This record gives sequence, structure tokens and C-alpha cells, in this order.
Amino acid sequence: METLIVIIFILGYSAIAFEQFVRINKAASALVTGVLCWTVYILSSANKQDVIMQLDHHMGSLSGILFFLMCAMTIVELVDAHNGFEFITARITQTNKIKLIWLLGFITFFLSAVLDNLTTTIVIVSLIRKLIPESKDRLFFAGITVIAANAGGAWTPIGDVTTTMLWIGGQISTWNIIIRLFIPSMISLIVPLVIVSFMINGTILKDEPDIETKKVRDDLSRIHQFIVFSSGILMLILIPVFKTLTHLPPYMGALIALGLLWVITGFIHDKMDEQIKKKLSLSSALKKIDSPTILFFLGILLSVASLGSIGLLPKLASWITATIINENIVLFLLGLISAVIDNVPLVAAVQGMYSLDQYPLNHNFWLLLAYCAGTGGSILIIGSAAGVAAMGMEKINFFWYLKKISFLALLGYFAGIITFMLQQYLLT
Repeated sequence: METLIVIIFILGYSAIAFEQFVRINKAASALVTGVLCWTVYILSSANKQDVIMQLDHHMGSLSGILFFLMCAMTIVELVDAHNGFEFITARITQTNKIKLIWLLGFITFFLSAVLDNLTTTIVIVSLIRKLIPESKDRLFFAGITVIAANAGGAWTPIGDVTTTMLWIGGQISTWNIIIRLFIPSMISLIVPLVIVSFMINGTILKDEPDIETKKVRDDLSRIHQFIVFSSGILMLILIPVFKTLTHLPPYMGALIALGLLWVITGFIHDKMDEQIKKKLSLSSALKKIDSPTILFFLGILLSVASLGSIGLLPKLASWITATIINENIVLFLLGLISAVIDNVPLVAAVQGMYSLDQYPLNHNFWLLLAYCAGTGGSILIIGSAAGVAAMGMEKINFFWYLKKISFLALLGYFAGIITFMLQQYLLT
């Protein structure tokens, strides 16, 4: 059973990676892979009710991620429909590609620490679409956005789901992860940015706003644009705050954020012409969100969940730790594995294998795990939620990312680990 599921998983990932050659949409490949893995599992199991309970358990968390993604995308589309991002794009006048990629990289890095890497990627890629008309240039910027979002999410307890897991599990505290992972995370972004500075040149040629965008400008006052923009961004920022205060999962914060923004835009649209109101409505924004990306997420997460349910991921983590004595090498390898397999079950497996008696609160082991799991996913486009979102939104090819971005992410990942170790050596 395990062998067959692994074969299906590998074939499915291969179909996603070779999407342009097999000519099958990656969302379709992901969905088929996810369902087939669970089909083999339940047909091979004597206790089918237990498999169904496991699937129901996973779908509870998966649906939360999907609802979160859908709400975040809809909020971004709603702000975009009201031309709200003009308040940022109008102020980013930099057209030099090198300076612009540094600017957006740092904006992404710090925004990801406050929001989370997934939401930040959705927002920044949407901004990139407004700033950069040329598709080839956008791909490079989107690739760096993935690195920056994952790096930014690694040094705060709310920036990445794995750091949140360690925070809730009592392995790390807020100030320690901020203080001790900020510099390594920053280095993991700076190294790729320095290298990219030698790879790109020239300036960005901005397009004139299209007729529909100009019409939105005419029909909406600047104050209405600002209200929708500021409300949308504020709602996204308050999602982690809502989670901290209520202990409800992030998708609940995203749902109430979307509902509140719906109410606000409803008041703004009250006296508008019906045709304009229809274009600016939430229903219109929902039609614009990238549904295949959401289905792609579902398929990928279902596939990975099947590997966790059959016990393969804990076995993999146990084998690595038993084979390799040095804990730093173990964590380095787990970070690399997280580029292929979702980092959530990997971190959960490590949390289950090591107790707080062995590695107490804020031990270097937990901090380095947070860094490796958070930034290692940047090495492949399918290795993180941020990467999958960018892949869907900008139609990034797996092999293009592997050729152009993966090596940069790997160098940054390795440089951050060295920085972490050097930092600990100097502080002790």
C-alpha cells in the first residue's frame, strides 16, 4: 500500500512539474493525485471507518486553509476593483528594475511578518501586476516575492503556520524568535537580492491605465478608494490579531474580515448606478479569484495528508534523526525536504519526536527548525503556500522557477543557517 501511494504521489508531482509537456492543468493533476492516494489507502485498510475519520480530520484543517485563501483573494480583488492599490502603485515611482526588486523584496519581508506569507504573497503579486506590465519581468519579481514572503514569515510567531505551531506548542516564545531569527531570515533574502542585482538590468515601462480602470476612477471618489483600500489592508492585518485574541483559527478572522469589508463597500455603493455597483460588488470580485489555484491547493494538501496518515512522514523524520547524529544537519535536511513535502506535517512529526525536556523552550533546536521549515520551502515553487499561490496567480512554470529561482533560494537558505550558527557562537 505505502509503495503504491508513494508511486502515485511521485507521478502526480511529476505531472505538475511537467505541466507544459503533458498539457494537463496542474490543478487537475493535483486533485486526481490527492483522491487516488486516499482511494488506495482506504481500499487497503481493514478499518475503513478509521480512514474516513482521518480524512475528515484533515479536511477540517484543509478547508480552513482554503476558506482563508478564498477570503484573502476576494478581499484583494475587491480592493483592486475599487482601484485601491493605486495608493501604493502611485507612490512607487521607481522604474529601475534592480532598485524596484529590492524595494518590493523588503516590503514583502516586513509585511509577511505582520500578516503571513500566504496573504502577503497574494497582496504583493497583485501589486506587481499593476506595476509591471511585462510578463517575463513579473515572473522574476514573483519568484523573489516567494523567497521574501517565506523569509519574512520565519521570524515571527504569526508569519508562518510552522512558527505558529511551535509557538502554540510551547517550543518558542515571541521575543526570542524575533530577536534570534530576524538577522538569519534577512540574510536569506539579501543574498538572493544581491545575486539578482547582477542578473537583471534596465527599466520598467509602465502601461497607461485602461478605459475600464479610468472609468472606475471617474465613478469613485478618492475618499471612497482610500476607504476600501485602508479597510481591506487593515482587515488583513487584524486577522492574526483576531486569532491571538480569540484563539479561533485564521480562516474565522478572514471570514469576518471579508464580511466587514462587504458591509463597508455596500454603504459606499448605496447611491451608485446599478451597472457600476455590479462591477464593484463582492459577487464580481468572487468571479475574478483564481479558482484553479484553490483547487490546486486542495489536491496538493490532500496528497501530502495521505502520506502523513499512512505514517510515512513520521517514519522519514525518525529515519533521518536516527541516521544522522548532528541535529543541525538533521534540521538542514528537513528544510530541504520541506521544499517537496509540506512543512506542516514535518514540523508536527519533529514536535512529536522531541520533548521539551530534551530541548527546552527557545532551545537552538526549535529556533533553527522554525527557520529551516519556514525558508526551505522557497527552494521549489511547490514547497510553500506562498509558492503555490504565486504559481497559480502568475502561471509560473515549475522548471522556470527551478532554473531561475531555486538556486538563489538555496544559497539564501544556506547563508541564513550559517548566520544563525555564527550568531549563536558569538553570543555564547
